[in-house]
Amino acid sequence: MGRPRIVITGVGVIAPNGFGKENFAAALYKGESGVKRIIGFDPSEFNSHIAGQVHPFHPEEFIEKKELRRMERFVQFALIASKMAIQDSGLDLSMENTEDIGVIMGSGMGSMDRTEKEYRTLFTQGSSRVSPTYLATSIPNTAASQISITLGLRGYSGTTIVACAAGTQAIGEAYYYLQRGDVQVMLAGGSEANITPLYLGAFCNMKALSTRNEDPTGACRPFDRNRDGFVIAEGAGVVVLETLDHALKRDARIYAEIAGFGASSDGYHLTAPDPAAGGMQRSMRRALADAQINVEEIGYINAHGTSTRLNDALESYAIKKVFGTSAYTIPISSTKSMTGHALAAAGAIELIATLIAMEENFIPPTINYLCADPECDLDYVPNTAREARIRIALSNSFGFGGQNASIILRKI
Repeated sequence: MGRPRIVITGVGVIAPNGFGKENFAAALYKGESGVKRIIGFDPSEFNSHIAGQVHPFHPEEFIEKKELRRMERFVQFALIASKMAIQDSGLDLSMENTEDIGVIMGSGMGSMDRTEKEYRTLFTQGSSRVSPTYLATSIPNTAASQISITLGLRGYSGTTIVACAAGTQAIGEAYYYLQRGDVQVMLAGGSEANITPLYLGAFCNMKALSTRNEDPTGACRPFDRNRDGFVIAEGAGVVVLETLDHALKRDARIYAEIAGFGASSDGYHLTAPDPAAGGMQRSMRRALADAQINVEEIGYINAHGTSTRLNDALESYAIKKVFGTSAYTIPISSTKSMTGHALAAAGAIELIATLIAMEENFIPPTINYLCADPECDLDYVPNTAREARIRIALSNSFGFGGQNASIILRKI
């Protein structure tokens, strides 16, 4: 009570199946996948040869070439998505007090591509050849820092590093900072660009990735009985959040209000989710409590839905425990079926997918859903988008280490 209301007024998205909001929205409606055979290196020695990569990608259209030399790919994604979000919001930075505008971004491990290159240099050419710019350009906070530097933003700056929940957590943290009155506007989201031999090899050896190499676009199949693992992906999603008062004063277009945010930890295992799905339940319950709404009011759930055996079954179980009989009437979809799993960027990209669904009155499908799984027996909006008016929606993100985050959006 008495807390300022926080709204989203701009979005910027770079996804494997759509560069920019319009292209991404069209792909979501059509059920188009962005998964293809990996380019950039030969994946033949690995079990999985496929990924959701952003290709083609022309950063020089958004960033000066001399600046690009000092920016790793995940930073380029983050900065370009931020510029898109600012433009979409109609925010004129020259008219704002930039000390009241902050940035918080989710990242996994910064630039593994650059790390791998510098390791090769270290072991083949010696320590004197390691680049002095390596750390400054590659560590996880570089995305938030570069956004602040380029756009001249001098409010709070931070980075969330909570695996696959990082993008959602960043937006939730931005919501908290705005409610507290520290800033009036925040840029928040996640960026990831780590489709590299080391990352791919690690996930392959964990047996976590799909090996449907002959059918890339059909490989990611959340909630389907024959799912065989997730598809690694890259991309970025950034949103502009501001207090409702600030948005109304400048007559901004409002996508939705952040009605509630909830986060939790499983406290169970470094990689496996809690078999009782307790953490997943707590993050959703806390978001519902924060929003002060009943379970019956949720009109859509954008699921974490990774296409792994354990995650999909446990998320379905957690939804049933939280929503009771209402779970069977709520449309649920996993847009990872079209994008792959963009790790730290996934939650932000999926929250933007949810905003698009609310704005354009359709529910994105879960593509590649062909065989029902008895453990996953809810309405996953299979294969084809569904026309619907969504007033309140929930977006879930669950990461390695038992990091859970849920956000509730409400149209106003």
